[in-house]
Amino acid sequence: MTRIYLVDDQAILRDGLQALLESAGHEVVGTASEPTQAVAEAQQRQAQVMLLDLGLGERSGFEVLHELRRRDATVRAVVLTMSEQPRHVAEAVRLGASGYVLKDAGAAELLQAIDAVAAGRRFFGPQVADLALQALTAPTTDDAFATLSPRERQIITMVVNGLSSAAIGVQLHLSPKTVDTYRSRIMAKLGVHGVTGLVRLAVREGLVEK
Repeated sequence: MTRIYLVDDQAILRDGLQALLESAGHEVVGTASEPTQAVAEAQQRQAQVMLLDLGLGERSGFEVLHELRRRDATVRAVVLTMSEQPRHVAEAVRLGASGYVLKDAGAAELLQAIDAVAAGRRFFGPQVADLALQALTAPTTDDAFATLSPRERQIITMVVNGLSSAAIGVQLHLSPKTVDTYRSRIMAKLGVHGVTGLVRLAVREGLVEK
């Protein structure tokens, strides 16, 4: 039996996953729909594995991976997502994910991933391994993205979801002026002008799930 914490922004999926996992003999120790509570709660409840979606409404699962790594948390993350972006696979691995499973892969592969990760191994199915290879062999024309900090990536996600600087500031406890500074810095790094260009580039390059 593995102690599992679920992070997904859709309640029906969390309920379905919980039923699947419990029927397979695992224990679901908690669920969350956004990053703020996920890491601390998963640690408090001594979860062994976290199943983590990358698209969390206005937030990103990458924030959770970053926080797990920052805290040197013992819980091991398995990304469970619809995203087939090679960049997302590479970024998840860079941030310490122990597994990456596509939501259309089927229950058997998901359960196999949980068993492998709980045993201290990594798990990437054949399709995900191919995506990772694509990321490694892709032309390096997007090096500017590698210079973005986790906070800058977080703000891009929120901009793409249509939030204003004021709304972003409220959620991140920053002043609107500080958020505007971040946005200007991001656009300078990526060589785009205006929010429209930033959104188009972020979505096209797979920096955010859309």
